[in-house]
Amino acid sequence: MKTFIEPTIEEWDELTTRPALNNESLKGLVADIIQNVKERGDKALIDYSEKFDKVILTDIKISNDDLENAVNFVNEEIKRSILTAKSNIEKFHITQKEKKVIVETSIGVSCWRNSVAIEKVGLYIPGGTAPLFSTLLMLAIPAKIAGCSDIIICSPPNKDGNIDHTILYVANILGIKNVYKVGGAQAIAAMAYGTQTIPKVYKIFGPGNQFVTAAKQIINSTGVAIDMPAGPSEVAIYADETSKIDFVAADLLSQAEHGVDSQVILVANNKPTADAIIEQLNIQTELLQRKNIIKEAIEKSRCIILKDQDNAFHFLNSYAPEHLIIASDHAEILSEKVINAGSVFLGHYSPESVGDYASGTNHTLPTNGFARAYSGVSVDSFVKKITFQQLTKEGLNNIGPAVEIMADAEGLHAHKNAVTIRLKSFSK
Repeated sequence: MKTFIEPTIEEWDELTTRPALNNESLKGLVADIIQNVKERGDKALIDYSEKFDKVILTDIKISNDDLENAVNFVNEEIKRSILTAKSNIEKFHITQKEKKVIVETSIGVSCWRNSVAIEKVGLYIPGGTAPLFSTLLMLAIPAKIAGCSDIIICSPPNKDGNIDHTILYVANILGIKNVYKVGGAQAIAAMAYGTQTIPKVYKIFGPGNQFVTAAKQIINSTGVAIDMPAGPSEVAIYADETSKIDFVAADLLSQAEHGVDSQVILVANNKPTADAIIEQLNIQTELLQRKNIIKEAIEKSRCIILKDQDNAFHFLNSYAPEHLIIASDHAEILSEKVINAGSVFLGHYSPESVGDYASGTNHTLPTNGFARAYSGVSVDSFVKKITFQQLTKEGLNNIGPAVEIMADAEGLHAHKNAVTIRLKSFSK
């Protein structure tokens, strides 16, 4: 981790740049996969499972028996933990449902907005060596609360030609029956355009590797909605003289272990604190199983020393991290300076890990600086907001003349006439 002491604002652009992602070389390959799935459907999916996952599939869809039997393969400790997380995620997300509010903008003019669930959504859940059943909780729970009528899951098969039992257990307790053994770019294509077995959806959610990311970008450009632009996971931590050094180091490492392209940023208000954290980081790294991945990620990461608090948070807002930890006794006050971040963790006892699993907030968050304009996944992500208006005769009399004048000024005479013809009818 390279340290930068009091960098100038002119240097910030370079310091807030993420590790470069070279998706251009992938796009041709991914585009071919998408086209093949569009043309050949299930046959293409089976061929790709043999090629990429090294398994020969006869059925793509998980049977109801397999869903129900998954409970027998998940240990009780994990089940209890999942139910704890499920309860907290539900409690937090249920509060996001909006009630209809009717506003009378003028006498006789009523306007309101309804939240209507997206009918068909697809959830991509990474599998392989790290099946992310926590991501299924984070995506499926708000989809269910929103009222999405058709929810499907795609997740890559393991070496036995099945999906991880914990993922199936979560799908079953959430009441999702349409689960498919398909991964990679081909899964995104299948959900975007449909196959003989997998239905087409209107919006696709979920993280994935570079092939999945490229596929989501391509299908989004053709009019299929996705949750948000995706990139490698990241964390920024603000530390000061009140920080607990070993906690901060552990938090940096918990993010670095995601992958070699993960990025961690430490912003400290003094060099002794930063040096102590880096020393502890090196000690803890040697104790971790994924230390080779961590070392490569840390190599690309940065420590920034900015003594002035306002300057430090100006830098952090410029970076716009996916996760921001404020590791300070004054975290709550300092949080008022945050304007760009996906999810914020305050104080010494709020590790980023709790947001990943069980605090209740969603862990599907904007990366790569998109937190400047995007929010994390919520119930809102699974609904459309449709506006309504209803006018009485009195209402149209009140605002109709203003509409006539404005339409006439823009040269849209048919617009004007749609009002005029009604106003004239009132005097007959």
